[in-house]
Amino acid sequence: MRLVHTALLISVITLSACSEQQQTQPQMQAPQVDVSTPITSVITQWDEYTGRFGAVEEVEIRARVSGYLDKVNFKDGQTVAKGDVLFVIDQRPFEIALRSAKSRFDLAKKELDRGNDLRRKNSISQEEVDRRLNEFENARASYENAKLEMEFTEVKSPIDGLVSRDLVNIGNLVNGSANNATLLTTVVSIDPIHFYFDAGEGALLKYMRLSQSAQRESSRTAPNPVKIKLQDETEYAHEGVMDFVDNRVERSTGTILARAILENDDGFLLPGIFGRVRLLARENVEALLIPDAVIGTDQSRKFVYTLNEENQVGRKFITLGELYTPELRVIEAGLAPNDRIIVNGLMRIRPGMPAEPVEVDIREQFSL
Repeated sequence: MRLVHTALLISVITLSACSEQQQTQPQMQAPQVDVSTPITSVITQWDEYTGRFGAVEEVEIRARVSGYLDKVNFKDGQTVAKGDVLFVIDQRPFEIALRSAKSRFDLAKKELDRGNDLRRKNSISQEEVDRRLNEFENARASYENAKLEMEFTEVKSPIDGLVSRDLVNIGNLVNGSANNATLLTTVVSIDPIHFYFDAGEGALLKYMRLSQSAQRESSRTAPNPVKIKLQDETEYAHEGVMDFVDNRVERSTGTILARAILENDDGFLLPGIFGRVRLLARENVEALLIPDAVIGTDQSRKFVYTLNEENQVGRKFITLGELYTPELRVIEAGLAPNDRIIVNGLMRIRPGMPAEPVEVDIREQFSL
């Protein structure tokens, strides 16, 4: 009996000690987090697309007369000017043909002049004069054709630009027929240069609606500005303007072709290079901006953590806009200007728990 009382006494003492320990144990404090309202700013919005550069002028240099290639007057890849002689086809057969045609032309002219004199004296018939005139016209046509073929033995560049390599070497026979003319090389213009890209049907409709509401003039009629960056660049350093929008949407892709033009004084940009273009969408737009780093992902939806009036953590799902700066993102929908978003301490919180806010101003941390 005495043992039972002792055991009961020990149990009561143990329970009392545990109760006192639980009462004295401090409750977990709410985590401290930095909160700020979104940045409200009037901005210029840009839409981004991927495309590639293309030459304003591109010419295939082909032979216009047949013969053996005699000279190549350029180095592969060099800059050429309009009118520069790139190739020379063996001129000797054409020189002979030109002299022969010139001789026949001179003879026919003398015969015609003599016939006109005799006709004035009524020594020959008008029919004879007409025959000599016909021979003269044929001889003149043959002479002009011979001069033209002689000129075509010097293959010239029709534009300023960069020439490719010689596709036919000296000594080879080239064909100058209209249906199967030999391709000798190509020349592309460099300055200015075009940039081609495709825009989706949704973007096209947006631009059309903006044009209807006089918020943005159509790129068909206005040189809307563009900015372009290359694959190894971080800044959109190359500026140009829109100069063409196609007349239909491609059925197979649901996109429409558009084109910009920009200066290329130093010849750095080449046809075929890929780039990323920003096209002016709207100017003077009031937008909400938040740091891109605070945006979370829940499957396909984007969200930010916020604090309500009771300082409880919640989530707001948002619609993202463009990345306005490397750090700040435009929010199209889901946030209000007075929402308190959590910008620091994100790893210590979860929805529904209380948090201790520290008010900060993200405007001081980021430059627009």
